[in-house]
Amino acid sequence: MPLKKGDLIDERKRHPDSCGLVVKVMDGGAGFEKIICCDHELTDEDVVPEIRHSAGRKRGVLPLAVVLDEKKLYPDSCGLRVMIMDGGAGFKEIRCCGHSLTMSSMRELKYGALRGAGPGEESDAQPNAPAGTA
Repeated sequence: MPLKKGDLIDERKRHPDSCGLVVKVMDGGAGFEKIICCDHELTDEDVVPEIRHSAGRKRGVLPLAVVLDEKKLYPDSCGLRVMIMDGGAGFKEIRCCGHSLTMSSMRELKYGALRGAGPGEESDAQPNAPAGTA
């Protein structure tokens, strides 16, 4: 049941009464087994070509656009990396390469590094220089 970059898994495809979890595969996926959400097992059978109407999807503690990265905890894995697109109130885990990806697998994004160094860190930024994107 391998997945490929760009695949969308929609819980509503086979379970319309669910929280409506939608995940997008960002990388890896050769060892994908299943996603467990709302006590449903989502597999490659739940891959859809596009995200369907989102009315009634229930968001959980996983924020939208959060990345779950298998490589963070398991460097010897296939490197499945997914982004939460919608829903997720009933999310429990993703099984891939015999590993379990849960909330602890959230990829740490360091937004502060984009704005300059924090206390005790050096920065290449010029004082009083413009920052940000135009």
